[in-house]
This record gives sequence, C-alpha cells and structure tokens, in this order.
Amino acid sequence: MGPDADDDSALGLGPDSDLLLPGFLGHLANERQVSPHTLSNYRRDLERIARWRIEQGIQAWSDLRDEAIRRYVAARHRTGIGGRTLARELSALRTFFDYLLRERLVSHNPARGLRAPKSARRLPSSLDADTLSALLDSDKQVDSDADAAGLGTVAADSEIENEPLALRDTAMIELFYSSGLRLAELISVDVRDIDPADAMLTVVGKGSKTRRVPIGRAALQAIAGWLAVRPLLAAADEPALFVSSRGKRIHPRTVQARLKRWGQQRSAGRHLHPHLLRHSFASHLLESSGDLRAVQELLGHADIATTQVYTHLDFQHLAQVYDQAHPRARKRR
Repeated sequence: MGPDADDDSALGLGPDSDLLLPGFLGHLANERQVSPHTLSNYRRDLERIARWRIEQGIQAWSDLRDEAIRRYVAARHRTGIGGRTLARELSALRTFFDYLLRERLVSHNPARGLRAPKSARRLPSSLDADTLSALLDSDKQVDSDADAAGLGTVAADSEIENEPLALRDTAMIELFYSSGLRLAELISVDVRDIDPADAMLTVVGKGSKTRRVPIGRAALQAIAGWLAVRPLLAAADEPALFVSSRGKRIHPRTVQARLKRWGQQRSAGRHLHPHLLRHSFASHLLESSGDLRAVQELLGHADIATTQVYTHLDFQHLAQVYDQAHPRARKRR
C-alpha cells in the first residue's frame, strides 16, 4: 500500500512534479500492461527512493543526480540489502526516468549506467525426476481448499465437494511441470487456450507476449479429468480453466497454498511451489536434450542468459558423459 494523499510531498508529488509517479504507474499498467506483481514492485521501489530523496533535501526528481543515487545504493547495501534487490530498484528508477524523458519532464537519466553491487548467484531449486514422478503418481487425495485472496481457508463439506478440488489440483501441478509455466501464466489460462488435438497450449507470458507450448500426455489426462467435473464449480460463462471453490478464476495465493498442502500430504520433504515445478521442468528438459535455445523458447525467456543458469545444475551428469565419451578421459580396463 502506498502512502496517503497527505504524504504526497514525501513522494515528490508536489506542484513541480505534476503527479509523476501516478502518471508513470498508469503508463506501466495501461501502455506496457505489466503484471500486477511487477506494478507493485515498481510502486514500492520508487516510493522508497522518493522518501529517501526528500530526506536528503532533494525536492524534485529533476534535481536527482547520479552521485546521489550512488549514495542511496551504498546506504542500502550497508544495511544488508543484496545486489539483486538493488539491481531491481535501479532498473525501476531507470525506467521511470526514461518515461520522464519521453514526457520531456527531465533533461537526463541519472540512473543510466549505474550498476548494483554483485551478489552471489543462486541456482534455481529443483526436484530430481524420480522424486517428482513419484509425487505425481501418488494417489493420495487432498481434503481441503485454501481459498481466494487471503480470505481464509475454506474446507470442503463432503467428499463429493472435495473430489473436483483434488482433480483440479492434480491438473494444475501436472500442467506446471509439463509445460514449465509461471504462476501468473497458469492462472491466466482459459479453457479455449488448450488444443487437445495438437496437445498444445497458448500462453500469455511477461510483457503480454504469447507463446505456444506442448502439453504432456499425463497433463492432458489430468486436465480432461478436471474438465469433466469443472461444471460443478464454474458457471457456464466462466472462461478460466482453473477456478476456486467459489467458481471464479483461481487466485495466486490459492494455488500456492494448494501446492504446499499437496506436497505435505504426499510427504514431499520440501516446500512444493510453482517455481520449483518450473525449475524442475527446465533442468530435466535441458539435462535430457542439451538444447538451450529450445528450453529458452519453452520458458518464454526474452534473454538466453536467463536460461543459461540451468546449464550449471548438472555438472555431475556432464562429467559422467565426458568420462564415458572422451577417448582421453575413459578409464582403462
């Protein structure tokens, strides 16, 4: 949540700025159509920088200089804020000033060229293929529904009510792993986006970019099972593939809660969440195929550098291949 209207001066929203932040956030939402999560990050980061700016006696955005931004980054870093967070804040500031330049409200971008301190690169977490297959093949049923928008947990009243939810959860989990979807992508899937004949799914990813991804046999079967009972929950005119117990498009927190509980019911031994399934999809596919470009397309990564992190996940596998294949590495028998 942003500050109240009385705090506008602390955000640089005085007469000289002409409501710059709200204008920029409107630009992100309406013109660039960023996700609500991304919009929230921009708002939070820029409001933090704006408050710091005022504390430093810099009254207008147009008065902000690169040396002041360096002081901000250094101060944040000294408090233990990592490089990834600072890089995101600098990116938000650069994008904001690019917008102000476009609107001819400033004459330069003071964040241009500034870089955040480097932090240790964390490898994505994933489950090994055998463990994940055992979880997906489990026939245990889940017995309650953690439902929408942080409004609390809604328990099923009977086995009849619970069965559609269990089938829905299985279909969601299979689709996450089968197609490597992001959480927002899975939630946005409509029934019409699935082409069972070609086993393909149309996905709207980051930046409203559309891609088509294959759906595996197990996921198609799970989706068919869910579609058979979906009318028990969803209204006839509801387009969303996955709905909550209230019959509306499922909420991100519901998906996260259901995956967590699903894993607990099956003794997964670790927190099951959407990105874990996406990372497992990517690492297993890359390990089997070695085709980095294909994995990039399937994940919807704009930059292959983002996908390359998965090349670091399987050094042991690569070493074994080398030992077995290279003539100067093979052990003498």
